Amino acid sequence: MKDAAPLVLGIESTCDETGVALVRGNELLADVTATSMDEYARYGGIIPEIASRAHLESFLPTMYAALEKAGVGLQEVAAIACAAGPGLIGSLTVGTAAAKALALATGKPLYGVNHILGHVAVDQLVHGPLPQPTIALVVSGGHSNLLLIRDLATDVVELGGTLDDAAGEAFDKVGRLLGLPYPGGPHLDRLAQAGDERAIAFPRALRSGEDRKKYPYDFSFSGLKTAVARYLAHHWPDGQIPEQAKADIAASFSAAVNDSLIDRAIRACRDHECTTLVIGGGFSANSHLRRLAAERAEGIEVRIPPIRYCTDNGAMIGALGSVVVRASLTPSGLGFANDSSMPLTQAVIAA
Repeated sequence: MKDAAPLVLGIESTCDETGVALVRGNELLADVTATSMDEYARYGGIIPEIASRAHLESFLPTMYAALEKAGVGLQEVAAIACAAGPGLIGSLTVGTAAAKALALATGKPLYGVNHILGHVAVDQLVHGPLPQPTIALVVSGGHSNLLLIRDLATDVVELGGTLDDAAGEAFDKVGRLLGLPYPGGPHLDRLAQAGDERAIAFPRALRSGEDRKKYPYDFSFSGLKTAVARYLAHHWPDGQIPEQAKADIAASFSAAVNDSLIDRAIRACRDHECTTLVIGGGFSANSHLRRLAAERAEGIEVRIPPIRYCTDNGAMIGALGSVVVRASLTPSGLGFANDSSMPLTQAVIAA
């Protein structure tokens, strides 16, 4: 029965999006998001204090809008899930404080869940339950990680991650070098579509010899970012870069990043005999990444949520909350502390 699964209220507040969603099993009833992204354009990056204040202002209107959209009341909610980490500690605190207040007022069990695993769980709202095992590639402004998932609630292995910059972070930094607006990632992705990805042979780190053996599932993008900066300084020391050159640089840089991501992800699938690859996180909206995954994943099903579920949202937290509730994991209770570096192998934070 559709109504047999518990109704979970999901709360997301790890960075600059305030998200609230209602999830029943793998069915999304409502998902409402408020963002403070526009406030950071003049700073070129997230300002944690501004983000925290924006969450304070947005939470109640966002929650009420989600409840109204779902056509349910708080009394119908069976459990509350909130992002407990990783994330900005100030932003996390606002969301978890709100969740604890709701749990105390309603008497509902509270689960502090893993934001990164939420990027994987949200795929189930679109494509159904994850096959076991599954490889997950989670890529965003702060994370580039490969996970082996045998059970999303209880058995997740971190295979590898970035040794320096995350993919989305590298895109934002190179976007700044090219004079693109903040956030640079989406603008650079659009610019790359007008360029030639073979124009410049930017390096792929950790791809050969001992590095490949030592870091089979890891990524490194800091050297690539530096290579772009040196290329620009050598060819256009005055900073006056022709538009077509910008497009070619963007395309060549994008190709280098996405080649590394998909190379490792497909290798992990082959090595662990997984026939399903799930890609999630804000960077999974990148057009080149999606195209490359489809081209190279011979014999592997690639599952990527729609773009609206790639960036941070309440649906991902509600989805993971639904997973852990149905797995009968112990609630976090009211006494847990946020963990801005919460291990990616941990679905629920303990009290």
